[in-house]
Amino acid sequence: MALNTGWSGSPALKKRFIIASLAALAVFVFLFLRLWYLQIIQADIYQALSEKNRTRYIPIAAPRGPIVDRDGHMLVDNRPAFRITALRQEVEEPEKMLTRLAELLALDLEILQERWAAGRRFPRYRPVPLADDVSRQALERVMEHSYELPGILTEVRPVRFYPHGESAAHLFGYLGEITEEELRAAPYQAYHPGDFVGKNGLERGIEQYLTGIPGERRVEVDVKGKKLRILKTQEPVPGNRVTLTINRDLQLATEEAFGDQAGAAVALDINTGEVLAMVSTPCYDPSLFARGITGKEWVELLHNPLDPLQNRALKGQYPPGSIFKIVTALAALESGKATARTKVDCQGALTVGNRSFRCWKKGGHGVTDLKKALKESCDVWFYEVSQQVGIDRIADMARRLGLGEPTGLGLAGERQGLIPDQQWKQQKFNDRWYRGETLIASIGQGYILTTPLQLATMMATVANGGTVLRPYLVKHIEDMAGETQQQTQPQIVRKAHLNKSQLDALRRGLEAVVNEPHGTAWMSRIKELPYAGKTGTSQVVHQRKRREKDAEIPYRLRDHALFSAYAPAANPQIAVAVVVEHGSHGSSAAAPIAKAMFDSYFKLQSPTESGAAEEN
Repeated sequence: MALNTGWSGSPALKKRFIIASLAALAVFVFLFLRLWYLQIIQADIYQALSEKNRTRYIPIAAPRGPIVDRDGHMLVDNRPAFRITALRQEVEEPEKMLTRLAELLALDLEILQERWAAGRRFPRYRPVPLADDVSRQALERVMEHSYELPGILTEVRPVRFYPHGESAAHLFGYLGEITEEELRAAPYQAYHPGDFVGKNGLERGIEQYLTGIPGERRVEVDVKGKKLRILKTQEPVPGNRVTLTINRDLQLATEEAFGDQAGAAVALDINTGEVLAMVSTPCYDPSLFARGITGKEWVELLHNPLDPLQNRALKGQYPPGSIFKIVTALAALESGKATARTKVDCQGALTVGNRSFRCWKKGGHGVTDLKKALKESCDVWFYEVSQQVGIDRIADMARRLGLGEPTGLGLAGERQGLIPDQQWKQQKFNDRWYRGETLIASIGQGYILTTPLQLATMMATVANGGTVLRPYLVKHIEDMAGETQQQTQPQIVRKAHLNKSQLDALRRGLEAVVNEPHGTAWMSRIKELPYAGKTGTSQVVHQRKRREKDAEIPYRLRDHALFSAYAPAANPQIAVAVVVEHGSHGSSAAAPIAKAMFDSYFKLQSPTESGAAEEN
C-alpha cells in the first residue's frame, strides 16, 4: 500500500514545492548562522559599540606643576578656565553649529572654522577644542542654547596663572598647542592633538617634570547627547612642583629699576652659580599664551621693533665696552707685561702708526697706574699695555673667565658671544690681525661680543677667586607627595688659575670705581655696603660720526650702557651684570640699576648719594 503524503498534485508541481521548501530551509539556516555569528562570535565587539552609543569618554587635563622661588613664593600657578569643545560624530551640520556658536560667544567665525578644520587630525572620540578661557557669561549663553548645538561640550581645565603679571616671563616661557611635528617626535609620544606643551623657557626645558598625567571621565548620555550621569572618573596626576633659585623680591626690584628701558640684568650667587635674578625688558604678557593667543596678538608681538619675545639676558650679544678692561688687566698682569705700578701718561690719545686712538676723556687722565686706570676707566693705559700683551693672551684670559662660550644654563637659544684672536680672523676673513685691532679689543670694542649672563659669570669668577661655575635656575623638583625628583648641585666648569696678588690688585681698582671720588660709579655707591664694579659704554656707531648730544642722537644710534659688580667688596656673595640698550653711559644708566639690586638683595634703604663722577 502506497504512503499517503496528502499531495495529490501533478509531479511538476510536486517538484516545485520541494525546491521551495529547500530554499526556505537554506534561508533559515543562513539566518541562524548569521545570528549565531553576531551574538556569539562578535558579541564583545558589538557590546563595546553599544557602550559607545550611550557613553562618552571625556579627557581631563592634568594641572602643570607649580613654579616657586627659592623661598617658596608662588611664581607660576594654575587657575580653572572654561573650554568649549565639539564631538565631530554628533555634529550633523558643522557650518550651522559654528555660526550659531560664534554668535553666542561673540567670536570671529573664521577662528572657529579654523579650529574645526584643525580638528580633523583628532581621533573621532576626542572632542575638538573650539574656544578656550571662555567667560562665565558666554558659557551660560551656550548652555542655555545647547538644544541648538548637538555635540557641543563644556569642560573646566587648568591654565597657567601668573600672580606677578609679566615678571620673569622670558624665564618661564610659554605654552602652545602641540604641533604635528612635535607629535611625531620621541619626547611627545604620549601626547594627543590639542594638548598644550612648553614652547620656550623653563616650560619647555623641564616639560617632562611640569606636565602631569591626564585623567578621564566616562559619562552616560541620552540619544541627544545630553549627559545623564558619570559612570567612572580617573583623576589626573598633577605635574611636579619646581623650586627655582630665583629670589622673587630681587627679580621684582630689578624689573622696577629698569622702568621702560630696554635691556637685561643677571644676578648670580658667586659661590654656587645659582641665578638669583634674570631680567629681560621689554617683556610680554604670558597670560596671552595661557588662554590661547590670537593671530593678531602674535603678529603684533613678532613685529614689535623692541622685540619683547627675545630673552636678552642670554640671547642678547653686546660689546662689553670698558668692563672688558678686567680681562685685559689680568692678562697684562699674568704675562708680566705690566704690574699694578705700571704708569702711563694719558694725554687723551695714543698714536699707533698713522692712526690716533682716543681716550674717552679728551684732556687725558695724566699719569695713570692700574688702579686709576680702572677707577677712571682710562683707555690709553689699556691701549699701551695691550700692545705688549697681544690679542692671543687677552683672548685666552677671556675664555678662562667664561666668555666666548655658552654658560650651559639649560635654556634653549643661549648665544656664545665672540672672543676673537689671530686664528679666528684668519679663518673668518682670510686676513691677518692688525695691531690697532688689539687696542680696540683691549677696551671691549671691535669684534668682541658678550651676553649679560656671561658678564655676570665673569664677575662672579673674579669675586670668588677664579672658579667658573655653571649658572643654574632649578634648585630642586619634587612630586606632589613631596618626594624629590631632582636636586641640582653646583657644578665647576673650570678653574681660571688666577694669581691671588694680581687678583687683589684688580679688586682694589674695582673697589675704587664705586667707592672713591672720580670713580665712574661713584654716584651709585652705597655707604652701608661698599661694593666693587666696572662701568662700560659700548659704541653703536663710530665716534667720528657722532657730534650731537645724547638727547639729539636717534635712539637706535645711542651707545649701550653696561655695569657689572659684586658685593660686598670685602666678602663677596652676589655678582650682577646690567645692560641698558642705548642707555648712553654705564655710570648713569646701568650702575643705578645694580645699586637697586644690591639694595633689594641686602634689604637696604640707602639714599642716593651725590658726587662727581665721570662718564664711561
